[in-house]
Amino acid sequence: MAAVRVEAVLAAAEEQEAEKRRSITVEKELELEYDLGNLLAVDRNPPPAAALRGAGPRREALLQALARDNTQLLVSRLWELPAERAGGAGGPLVAQLPEPTFRLPREKPPPKPRPPTRWEQFARLKGIRRKKKTSLVWDEQAKEWRRRWGYRRAGGDPSRAWLAEVPAGADPEEDQFARLRREKRERVARNELNRLRNLARAHRAGSAVPAAPLHPTGHQDRDELRRVARVARVSTASLGRFQPRLPKESAEPPSRSGGKKRRFEPLLGNLAAERSRQLELLRDMGRKKPVLDITRAVNKQLRQEEAEAAAANKGKKQSKRGKRGRRQQRPGRSGKKSGARRQPQQQKAAGGGVGG
Repeated sequence: MAAVRVEAVLAAAEEQEAEKRRSITVEKELELEYDLGNLLAVDRNPPPAAALRGAGPRREALLQALARDNTQLLVSRLWELPAERAGGAGGPLVAQLPEPTFRLPREKPPPKPRPPTRWEQFARLKGIRRKKKTSLVWDEQAKEWRRRWGYRRAGGDPSRAWLAEVPAGADPEEDQFARLRREKRERVARNELNRLRNLARAHRAGSAVPAAPLHPTGHQDRDELRRVARVARVSTASLGRFQPRLPKESAEPPSRSGGKKRRFEPLLGNLAAERSRQLELLRDMGRKKPVLDITRAVNKQLRQEEAEAAAANKGKKQSKRGKRGRRQQRPGRSGKKSGARRQPQQQKAAGGGVGG
């Protein structure tokens, strides 16, 4: 058995110790920029350009080593944050992250603000500020806390009370309970009308072209009826999700804008589908002959010919109608009528002469 030198053993031990220190110690020329709230570290040091040229195991090893060093620096910074035990002394150690400083981009556009109602516009113009009221008030009759508005509110519904006071100057023979019920129906109808007006105003404000008034007319086309039905459906609290469907209506609930719902493709998803779409686009761009839809072209030509024929027939009818004219027909018609009127007069005159 060969003797093992002490120098070799010490050299191996020093190498192992240096490898351990290298695993947690990373040196950079420029310090990284950290955003610990988002767990983000930005490396401003330029990588070696010669090692990144081409594709091979050397490039992959360099990229893995660079990612490993930056991750080690980020983890070392996380260990410097204040930490606490979650769930007691035996729980995991959790670090308290600071507030994020880097503003991350959104995947989808932010929602548009809701258009103000007519009352909100009036309150803003007059400087009226909304005061927050508690939703529960004390009911002296029931001796309990009840809602301020709505079902089972404090004081109860006046139209359902067993006693109604006759106001001063009112007809004593009038049914006050019927009057209260009628006023309640009028208030409900007025509130519903104001709600529909706000919805129509918001619908007109959201569209580029001002919408037509939503009232019945004598000649409503299919598009107008479909638009009125869509506005009436989305006027509910559930936006039409629980309303009964029409016979030929789609199962998907309609949107507020009236168009098709936009579907965004995921940023990180099916790469094969993305590659196929890009290849198909490049294939269409590289074709020498354009893609022609025969059915669509034939239908377009037929519609154009029908329009030309209809315009020609309309011009012929107008020219014939102008040739005949009304002035040429009036003398003949007036002559017939005048002759028909003259015959009884002549007969009367002849009869009067005989009788005389």
